[in-house]
Amino acid sequence: MQISRRSVLMIACMSSAHSWSMAQDKPTIRILVGLPAGGGTDAIARYMAEKLREQLGQPVIIESRIGVGGRLAADALMTANPDGLTYMIAPNATPTFQMLVFGPQLKWNIWRDFAPVAGLVSYPLGMAVNADIGVKSVKEFVQWVRANPSKASFGTPGTSGQNHFLGVQFAKVAGIDLPMTPYKGTPPMITDLLGGHVPAGISLMDELIKHQKLGKLRVIGIFSEKRSELMPDIPTFAEQGFNVSSGDAWTAMWAPAKTPQAELNRVQQALQKILANPQVKDYLMTRLAVEPHFRNADEMAKTQREELATWEPIIKASGFKPD
Repeated sequence: MQISRRSVLMIACMSSAHSWSMAQDKPTIRILVGLPAGGGTDAIARYMAEKLREQLGQPVIIESRIGVGGRLAADALMTANPDGLTYMIAPNATPTFQMLVFGPQLKWNIWRDFAPVAGLVSYPLGMAVNADIGVKSVKEFVQWVRANPSKASFGTPGTSGQNHFLGVQFAKVAGIDLPMTPYKGTPPMITDLLGGHVPAGISLMDELIKHQKLGKLRVIGIFSEKRSELMPDIPTFAEQGFNVSSGDAWTAMWAPAKTPQAELNRVQQALQKILANPQVKDYLMTRLAVEPHFRNADEMAKTQREELATWEPIIKASGFKPD
């Protein structure tokens, strides 16, 4: 029996409408994001929400709770109903560095109040300088800082995060005075970096690379242990003679503690399928300058413990005290 093209289209439309109707019958999942729109974390979260919507067949929305290095989103996650409908996507800086820097001041503890779901991506952090200062390497930037002490500083998307303490480490290793200028997210930092209001900045690489291609910024190095597949032409700080490395940063998803294990497994399995998709990998690497890096809950917990152990003595030695 032959089926006309019109009939096939009608069947496809009916199937699509049925799927849409089924999705609308399912409860909405919300993903809390604590960093500003336009930044790397927000872009990653929105892309993952779109793919989860397709994979789970139910509505998935982003809910912005911006402020205090992602702490407001974490506060909201802690008090959310653990019913499998609320999650948080955040960089490692939120749980790791907030815990180390603010400790007892926090309302939450990552081990007591959060359940890890899955690691999503990893990525290098790099330092870029305004092209007008004429610096092309880390060594040249150190020389520039020594020649221009009143102008020297580095911007970060916030205070007390990995970007901040990488800058502190670098200044110590280089033997220079390099004050930190914090911003409320990556977009305003990039704006000031492009405008010459801050000579250098440490951030995710997507915006830095974009403006380097336009000749407005120069990425002088990344803080990874080895060159990144994402940008193999950019050297590490270590290979330029400045041993500053903490491994790549990463972004992951958490749920409130006591969320049913079946719900955690369902979302984790969906994320694993999403991150294994070659088209997803291509988009993340070429558009967002991050690598898909699935970690299950146990792997995430191990990574967090290792990071806390690595950074605790560094932060203590820095003498940094939160306001």
